[in-house]
Amino acid sequence: MKLAIYGNDTHLVDTFRAKGAQVSLFGSDFVSSDDFPADADALLCLGGDGTFLRALPLLGGRDIPVAGINFGRLGFLTTARFDSNRDGWIDDLLEGRFTVEDRSLLKASCGFFPGSMYPYAANEFSVQRKGTGVLEIYVRLDGREMPPYWADGIVVCAPTGSTAYNLSIGGPVVFPGANVFVLAPIAPHNLNMRPVVLPDSSVLDITFSTRDGSALVTLDNRSIEVPSGTSIRVSKGEYGFKYMNLGGHNFIAALRSKLLWGEDCRNRKN
Repeated sequence: MKLAIYGNDTHLVDTFRAKGAQVSLFGSDFVSSDDFPADADALLCLGGDGTFLRALPLLGGRDIPVAGINFGRLGFLTTARFDSNRDGWIDDLLEGRFTVEDRSLLKASCGFFPGSMYPYAANEFSVQRKGTGVLEIYVRLDGREMPPYWADGIVVCAPTGSTAYNLSIGGPVVFPGANVFVLAPIAPHNLNMRPVVLPDSSVLDITFSTRDGSALVTLDNRSIEVPSGTSIRVSKGEYGFKYMNLGGHNFIAALRSKLLWGEDCRNRKN
């Protein structure tokens, strides 16, 4: 098996090589999507959720499965822990015993984005206030005007990101295979504006104004400041990514173990 690895834990690299895998390392064998090994069988991200999100642009739309190996804390997007092979995930990976899910990406386009900015997001797109002034946000859904949002910002999340920022601002949990987006305001000042679930065929044109003169636009863990009055189009990306499940990892198990979904003292057995 040929593995591309984003991270720098040499112990795990040595383990893979000792088991006969060919390994290419980010920073030495490749540094960008242009020289990413096109014949790789999988991309492993050694770290937490932030590492996983930083590694995705390296794929450049290639149909190569990606797995997160948790070196961090919560690691919701990760599928195994680097310091525990009790479930035999290393051998499962090398011997092809894993499943792959198709995950969608959001795409944002704006005249203020530099050409070097990766315009896709696995978790979410957001517009957030930069100063003390509230944002006046206008959204057109497939050309139809929605009521204005008066809020600290707005989030559009893909199913993969429903358990991230979206969840913390009151948005719903969405299973990864659902063909939807969630549009959720951040601290809305008009309290009757609630999160809404939209088909992922939707095209959103988002415009904002603020007395602070600019706001922060984010795509996952990348951000850029754009001036008041900017219009940004958000839609489903023309490609997604392949999410690898190892060791029996699944979405329900992740909700229960990492977000304590359904935790209740009445569930405990004597």
